[in-house]
Amino acid sequence: MEHSYHFHLDKGDHSITVNVGPARSGEIELLVNGKVVACQPGHGPGTSLLTGELPEEPTRPFRVRIREPHLALFKPRCTLELDGVEQPMPERPVL
Repeated sequence: MEHSYHFHLDKGDHSITVNVGPARSGEIELLVNGKVVACQPGHGPGTSLLTGELPEEPTRPFRVRIREPHLALFKPRCTLELDGVEQPMPERPVL
């Protein structure tokens, strides 16, 4: 993986974004409404898990699963788990 990947979903009034840094040494960031709420330095093939909360009353916890392929030819996939429902997060082009 030689470049960054960005995944994004809007949930109600909130946005959830995942940035996967370039190469295996890049970090993974989880943002809610544009603010970093979790990060993981470095990543590699396999699954990474980050957790966050939507700022509501009461707060709504969620998990994001990033699956990175063992072969660099394939792109990572990102899944949001919120309220017991898993939903793929689409890749978002960076302008």
